[in-house]
Amino acid sequence: MTTIDLPDGEYTAVVDSIEDGLATVFFEQDGDEVGNAVINPDELPSDGQHADAILEVLIRKGSISSIEYKPERTTERSETAQSRFDRLSNRPPADEDT
Repeated sequence: MTTIDLPDGEYTAVVDSIEDGLATVFFEQDGDEVGNAVINPDELPSDGQHADAILEVLIRKGSISSIEYKPERTTERSETAQSRFDRLSNRPPADEDT
């Protein structure tokens, strides 16, 4: 079990990557990033063992007390990011480009 240096509480966790048998996870609270950890992917729900997975996590005494994969939030966040990318890639040329 991985020790996580965060106060007890509920967090949204985002799986950044899983490489070389380790998962990098960023923790958010109230929309702000508050920390990260490198953990064994086996500590994640099997359906949440992929990049950009959104998880609800309860931290107690430096350990994950409960963790739940949120597929709807994962999809929603992915669609929002794609929409933002699409808008930025379709910007009109700057005046100096014409």
